[in-house]
Amino acid sequence: MSPPEDPSGPAGASDRGAGQPPAAGDWFSTAGPAGAGEPPMRAPVAAPPQRYGRYVALLALLILVLITINTIITKPNGASGVAPGEQLPAFAVPLALSNLKGDADVATRPDEGEAGRIPACKLRRADVLNVCQLYEGAPLVLALFVNSGGCTTVLSRMQALVGAYPGVRFAAVALRGDRGGLRRTIRTRGLTFPVGIDEEGTLAALYKIASCPQVTFALPGGRARGHALLSTPSQQALRGRVAELVAAARAAGWREPAR
Repeated sequence: MSPPEDPSGPAGASDRGAGQPPAAGDWFSTAGPAGAGEPPMRAPVAAPPQRYGRYVALLALLILVLITINTIITKPNGASGVAPGEQLPAFAVPLALSNLKGDADVATRPDEGEAGRIPACKLRRADVLNVCQLYEGAPLVLALFVNSGGCTTVLSRMQALVGAYPGVRFAAVALRGDRGGLRRTIRTRGLTFPVGIDEEGTLAALYKIASCPQVTFALPGGRARGHALLSTPSQQALRGRVAELVAAARAAGWREPAR
């Protein structure tokens, strides 16, 4: 599959509106050139009927509670998030503002069964959030969150730093939840960075989620810089970590693009 044209920044800042439901077995379900002629990958996840909206919200709340419990259990051992110096696990998920439906692709090789048919790093489209594409040539700040309660506060704090650090790529992925509610969060908070949706919550295990939110910092090339933040950071604390990330990237030879 040929990758889509790479815009000046990560794709996903615009809403593509409502689309037609996916054909059976077709992971790529958007209308238009981005979805034309693409091979099927994983079985699509059907959108829940309207009458089940309350249960979707309860599910998101349950995930948040389980993450909180897990945080209490795992934090003393320090076994949370991608360890410093480790490579960020590859994944590709639909952008929340796109019409694309499907499960997270976490494959590292072709035809890897339920992980995906196409290696995640090679799945590059205008309607996909691809972590490999994000950390190529730039530092990355990645938040994994549940779209519920105070867990989304970190998104506004990340957005407040976008202008101050134009060379840094910011992105976020919601674990499960309702796409309509997630879109409202994106618009209400005025987010301009890409936000994906992991409808099955696959990334929770892959990224060793133990808190909500969990913010990971990566150097250009995808190596984790320092430990992940395991709670909502203050604006000052988040700015400090981003500044440290930029300094480390510069020390490693990264050159910030001219403004």
